[in-house]
Amino acid sequence: MAKKTSRPGRTLTIFFVCVGALFGLAALGGTAKPQLGLDLSGGTRITLQATNDKVDQQKLKEAASIIEKRVNGSGVVEAEVTTQGNKNIVVEFPGSNRKNLEDAVKRTAQLRFRLVAHQGGQPVIASGVPVTATPSASPGASPTAKATPSATPSKKAGPNATASPTSTPKPRPAPAFGRGAVTPTPTPTPTPTPTASPSAAPTAIPSPTVTTTSKGAPVDDPLKWSVNPGDEWLQKFATFTCDKDGIPTTPMTDDPAQPLVACDDEGQKYLLSAAVIEGTELKSAGAAPPQQNSATWAVELALKGGDPTKTFANVSRELLDNGGRFAIVLDGQVISAPGFTGVIPDGKAQITGDFNENTASSLANSLKFGALPIKFDPQPTVEEVGATLAGDQLRAGILAGLIGLIIVMIYCLIYYRGLGIVVVASLIVAGLVTYGAVLVLAKAAGFALTLPGIAGLIVAVGITADSFIVYFERIRDEMRTGKSMRVACESGWIRARNTCLAADSVSLLAAVVLYIFAIGAVRGFAFALGVSTIIDVIVFFFFTKPAVTLLARRPYFNNGGKWSGLSQESLGIDEPTPVRQPVAGGVA
Repeated sequence: MAKKTSRPGRTLTIFFVCVGALFGLAALGGTAKPQLGLDLSGGTRITLQATNDKVDQQKLKEAASIIEKRVNGSGVVEAEVTTQGNKNIVVEFPGSNRKNLEDAVKRTAQLRFRLVAHQGGQPVIASGVPVTATPSASPGASPTAKATPSATPSKKAGPNATASPTSTPKPRPAPAFGRGAVTPTPTPTPTPTPTASPSAAPTAIPSPTVTTTSKGAPVDDPLKWSVNPGDEWLQKFATFTCDKDGIPTTPMTDDPAQPLVACDDEGQKYLLSAAVIEGTELKSAGAAPPQQNSATWAVELALKGGDPTKTFANVSRELLDNGGRFAIVLDGQVISAPGFTGVIPDGKAQITGDFNENTASSLANSLKFGALPIKFDPQPTVEEVGATLAGDQLRAGILAGLIGLIIVMIYCLIYYRGLGIVVVASLIVAGLVTYGAVLVLAKAAGFALTLPGIAGLIVAVGITADSFIVYFERIRDEMRTGKSMRVACESGWIRARNTCLAADSVSLLAAVVLYIFAIGAVRGFAFALGVSTIIDVIVFFFFTKPAVTLLARRPYFNNGGKWSGLSQESLGIDEPTPVRQPVAGGVA
């Protein structure tokens, strides 16, 4: 009784639906042709110059390694990062409109964590902690006397809205530090409203009153300073301006021992305390996918043990009590300013908020690869460069691939005859799937096709052809034992698939090892080889095998037709000699 095997028609239908979906994704991403690498299409060159005349070469190489991880950390961009001379790092990447990569390279200062004293023109302090301001003639002094929470929440108040006698920008959804994967749902807080009488008592939950003074708290005590910065820093904050892209008119020096006025990428300004944790004290950071009860991504980070963990625990406890914010500052720009949803005693936190996969990965990469051991000029040289290889190199590479593909097809048609049709169709399908995968990867992972990458795709043609040869030879061996093609294609498949999986596993392992330990363009070769090997397995299982099964059900192939490639002549089997029957009364 035949095994309930296959439904080749259904398998092929599902396969082609998936191929159509692949090209649909490419169309949604707006990619109609592969993204070419630096060697084939040119791109952008950024030259970073160290500010010090004497630079430790070991630190220069370490900085180049960190920048290489930044630009290649979330994809296969094929960026080239090299040191030049005694103080320069040169970064080259394909394309001329890659602002995200330019930003990743230009962010050269060390990563620092600071406390937020004021944001967007108002103090960052929890509802229920009244602030008493000393009147001052300085334009930076707060004009409010005492804030009393209103009994009725305002409909316009966001999760972080605070009292202010003047109109303030609409607050954007703020991220928050927490220990779990659940993003807290913001709830409206009572809107503090200024009262006419400075002697009015607060009606909120009793809490200690923080009094601001003209002199302010010492800058070396960030927790106290963040609620009492003093008139001098309030004046600096009031006169500081940011444009809509977050570029300050007059940027301040990012000194870790001093407060800082900085902007975020949306043009909102912040008054920040001295640094409480340095980026070098960050152990790890990564993007976390959405959990079951959350639709947004998160960023997980861990600090090194010892003093950084203790400092973070103390800061989280204090800011949780007064609703303060904790700014992450890179190159003098605020990249995130989370609040806290709980105390973080072990240095392992999760930043939740309005993140998607791209924004969470971008923040994680900035955290992970943000700290450089040396400081560079904040205005690096940016220029466009041409292709390092002539245009005929690309044409020659594509032509070589086509010639190799045609030779393989012709050989298989001559040797396998009718079965060669399956080889030709499988190679064409594998080519289409590979092209679609390259389009999708260009959009999703920044994959750029270089000449070594094209070589990896060409090498994969031979790997794909090997799979067909192994399977067809198994079928022919089974038929030499007297089985029909319909039976032989199933029994031969059981043996052939294990052999092909073993061979593809070796190729895939080689590609992975080469990708991990290689640098530069060699990684492009390894990546292309690995992708092509995976595609070979998919095509072999979900196209080649069902196609052969369909052919086996045709009488012409099942009976070993002359041009099927499975005739007795093709299999090397002699025609059976007729047995002569004896004739009575003599010899026949």
